Amino acid sequence: MIAHVGDRIVLEGTHLGDARRTGIIVALGHTDGSPPYQVHWLDNDRTTLIFPGAEARIEQKDPDLDRR
Repeated sequence: MIAHVGDRIVLEGTHLGDARRTGIIVALGHTDGSPPYQVHWLDNDRTTLIFPGAEARIEQKDPDLDRR
């Protein structure tokens, strides 16, 4: 998994009733974009360090947003 600062990370629930979580990657643990990531979570306004698992996916930041 490779990410960039500003990308979204989405964690799907792994158990029945688990909510999907979405956050913004604010810092990388390695210069090559591999985990761990510092993520600012949109649901609770907290920032945590995560090592994403198989339930995670990265949504790349829209480059058009930087030009506005």
